[in-house]
Amino acid sequence: WEAVSFNNSQKYVPDKGEGQYRRSLYTYWKRQSPPPNMLLFDAPTREYCVVRRPRTNTPLQALALMNDPQFVEASRAFAQRIMLEGGKSAADRIRYAFRLATSRKPGADEVKVLQDVFNRQLADFRKDKAAAEKLLTVGGFKTQTALEPSELAAWTTIANMILNLDETVTKG
Repeated sequence: WEAVSFNNSQKYVPDKGEGQYRRSLYTYWKRQSPPPNMLLFDAPTREYCVVRRPRTNTPLQALALMNDPQFVEASRAFAQRIMLEGGKSAADRIRYAFRLATSRKPGADEVKVLQDVFNRQLADFRKDKAAAEKLLTVGGFKTQTALEPSELAAWTTIANMILNLDETVTKG
């Protein structure tokens, strides 16, 4: 914003609280500096009316979905829901999360892959508690303090993986 404003007078300040969770329909759009994530996911430039967005799939989209604070925070909120509502066992939680995100039951091989990743992530986060805490501080979403941080961080990774599946990201 500073680079395209007159005399560097405008500064972008992200919203706080509930305002940051509004739909992108309410995003302030500066023509000279449109929101990067909107452009990354094929939003039109608003110079003319577009009936349908083109569909692209680029590595930058995948990187944004895995690393952008907005998406990491969404994964953490989804992970909390998985832990609180998904059942007791890891397999039950994976089935629950997969069903919520994709509207279908996962295959046995999908459950196995996700469960293996969960077990490795849980072991890694238990060894490196600082990494778990760092992951859990991204964004403003406040997680329940009763949840074990290493486990929540591992579930955040699983939630991120599920939310990044092609069938979750694209429609049809």
